[in-house]
Amino acid sequence: MKRLFTILFAALLTVFGTAASGWMADSLGDGFEMRYVDQPADYAGPVRCTIVRYRPDGHRVSGTGVLYIHGYNDYFFQAEMARQFAAHGYDFYAVDLRKYGRSLMPGQVMCQVRDMREYFADIDSTLQQMHRDGVDRIVLFGHSTGGLTAAYYMSQYPDPSIRALMLNSPFLDWNQSRFQEKFLVPLVRTFHKAFPNKVMNRSDDPSYSWSLLKGHGGEWTYNVEWKRPCSVPATASWIAAIDAAQDVVQADPKIMVPILLMHSDRSFRHGDPASDYHCTDAVLDVRDIAFYGRRLGPVVTELTVRGGLHDLILSAPAIRTALYTYIFTWLPRHI
Repeated sequence: MKRLFTILFAALLTVFGTAASGWMADSLGDGFEMRYVDQPADYAGPVRCTIVRYRPDGHRVSGTGVLYIHGYNDYFFQAEMARQFAAHGYDFYAVDLRKYGRSLMPGQVMCQVRDMREYFADIDSTLQQMHRDGVDRIVLFGHSTGGLTAAYYMSQYPDPSIRALMLNSPFLDWNQSRFQEKFLVPLVRTFHKAFPNKVMNRSDDPSYSWSLLKGHGGEWTYNVEWKRPCSVPATASWIAAIDAAQDVVQADPKIMVPILLMHSDRSFRHGDPASDYHCTDAVLDVRDIAFYGRRLGPVVTELTVRGGLHDLILSAPAIRTALYTYIFTWLPRHI
């Protein structure tokens, strides 16, 4: 019932515009537009999501579009990806989820969440906008935590206009020691309500982020206040929310649309040379991605990307070229 109310609420906001501001130019430049969508307040106060769409000169709605969902300590900044989809005839949209990136509001705790289903309203609002724009065949595309969110969404009550699911290194399982995964995470999940905002894990290693940033060995430019060099500390409630969502997608998700599961061929390991940050997944265990990803539904195509980064879309130019070639071969066959 709560889920139905959320969908109806998002639809009413879209139709009447009472809680959605107008479109404005986005910081990514020509062709990119954004608008905020106010959502019902949560346990911490007012919240909003941000819809971004790419409409280059001469754009005509094709009716088939992609909705991209970013990961943790992240936001949508991959303009090249949007241009690639548009060049191949797909309408491109992205959502900065509540308390991330463009959607951050003064006083908010970045990335704060107590249940991954909180993000469903943000996805629904973006889908409603796509429908209003004339996009009725949709590919849901999630990276890392966004991949977990997308898979979780599709395992529950997916919008029937979603025809395929693409996952870029989805966060389907923890990349921690056996002790942490079997004992500490369940302990946090049991008692997290008593201390929801307690910081349980803090990363002081900026190596992966520096490997991406222009001027530090990478080729990308992004807002380091929205995608921080040292990842946002993980709280007890965030750990519990992730673990609960993983339980669902690991058990019996029954995602019936075709799935493209993409991941690197190797994870970065302690002791590896720093140069390996440029050719491995430095965040997740690719074996876990493969193991749980293959079980997400009856039609799963697995793509192992040799030399790919955690965010495959940010890999070296030659790898990206091959990756896009594969994606735009796969998509017409499955939607």
